[in-house]
Amino acid sequence: MNATDRTDQRLTELEIKLSYADDLLDTLNRQVAQQQQAIDLLMNEVHRLRQNQAESDTPGFRSLRDELPPHY
Repeated sequence: MNATDRTDQRLTELEIKLSYADDLLDTLNRQVAQQQQAIDLLMNEVHRLRQNQAESDTPGFRSLRDELPPHY
C-alpha cells in the first residue's frame, strides 16, 4: 500500500466519522428542541396554576393536621 492509498483510506475514514458526528449532532439538536418545547409548556402550566390559585378564595396554606384522618 503506497502513501496515496493510505491517505485516501484515512480521508475516507474521516469522512465516515464526520457523517456519524453530523447525524449525532442533528439528533441531539432535535432532542434539545423537543425538551425546550416541553419545558415551555410546563412553565406555562405552572404559571397558569399559580394564577388560578392566587385568584381562588381558598388560602394557599393548609395545615397538615387538617389532612389527618379522624382516627389519629
